[in-house]
Amino acid sequence: MQLKHKIPGIIPTPEEMERRLQEAKDRRDASWSRLCEKEKELKVIDFHVHTFPEKIAARALEQLSHDSGSRPFTDGTVKELRQSMKEAGVDLSVVLPVVTNPAKVAHINLSAAEQNEHVDETGVLSFAGIHPAAENYRVLLKQAKELGFRGIKLHPDYYGISFDDPRTMRIIDCASELDMIVITHAGTDIGLYPPVCCTVDSIVRVMDTVAPPKLVAAHMGGWNNWDEVLTKLAGRPLWVDTAFSIGEIEWLSPEAEKYGFHQLADEDFIRLVRAMGTDRVLFASDSPWAEQKDYVNRISALPFTEEEKEQIFAGNAKRLLGIDPKQEKS
Repeated sequence: MQLKHKIPGIIPTPEEMERRLQEAKDRRDASWSRLCEKEKELKVIDFHVHTFPEKIAARALEQLSHDSGSRPFTDGTVKELRQSMKEAGVDLSVVLPVVTNPAKVAHINLSAAEQNEHVDETGVLSFAGIHPAAENYRVLLKQAKELGFRGIKLHPDYYGISFDDPRTMRIIDCASELDMIVITHAGTDIGLYPPVCCTVDSIVRVMDTVAPPKLVAAHMGGWNNWDEVLTKLAGRPLWVDTAFSIGEIEWLSPEAEKYGFHQLADEDFIRLVRAMGTDRVLFASDSPWAEQKDYVNRISALPFTEEEKEQIFAGNAKRLLGIDPKQEKS
C-alpha cells in the first residue's frame, strides 16, 4: 500500500533537513563564541567526565558500579553533573562518550551535538564517540568534525581492540588530519578484566607511528602503570589528565579491594606531574567515579605555584580546546 499524499511534518524534505542542520550549526557556533568570550571566567575545566541519558543512567551506573566495585558520586545525569560543578567551582566539564557498538556511533554523536548547542549556558561540552570496528570511520569522523566536536574519545578496553591496532591507529590518524583532539583511556580499567588494551608501550608505538599532535592519555598516562609512564612517556609531546588518579577509591565493600588497586600518593602524583610538565597536565576528575569538589581541593592543596595551578586547572585545556575570546566560530 502506498500513500498518495505526503503527510506534512513527518518526513522532512531534503531542503527542510538541510535548513534544520544549518540552524543547529548556527546555534552551536553562537554558543561556542559566547563561551570563548567568557574565557577569563573559566578558572577550572574538568577535562574528563561521563554522563548518561536520563532513561538509562540508573541502570548503567548500577552495572558499572557492580563491575568496578566502586561507588559513584552522582546519578550519572547532566543535571547532577551541573550540581556537582556548582559545588566544586568547575566552570566547564568535557563529557567523554564511550561507544560500545559501532552501529550506534552516529546516533550517539548526533545526541551529543545537541547538547553542545547550549555549552555557554550549561558549561557542559561533549566530545564525539567512535569505534575502531566501524568501517565507515572516515565518514563518521568527518561528520563529527562538521558537527563541531573538538575531539573524540577512545576506550580500547571496551572494544577489546588494542590502542596500537591498525584499526585504532587509522582512526587516530584521520582525527589528527581533521585537527581533532584524541583522548584515550590508558592503563587498567578496574571495571574490566585483563588484558589491558592501552598499555604504555602501545602509546609509544602510536606516537612513533602516527605522531598525533593532540593526544591525551587519560589517568595520568596509564592507570596503575605509572612507573612505566614515568620512564617511557615523560618528555614526549602528549597530554595526560588527572582523572581517577589521586585520593582514595570509594569501594562499595572491603571485598572490592581484593585486587589491591590504589591511586597515586600525593608525592608520586607530584613527581609524575613534574616529569610530564605542568604545561602538559589537564585537570580531570572522571565524575561520577570521583568527586569533582574533592579533586579540586586536593590538587589546590598541593605545592604547585599559582602559575602551575592555572595551567593545570584551565590554561592547558583552553589551549588544547582552542578557547579564544577572539574566535568567532567552531
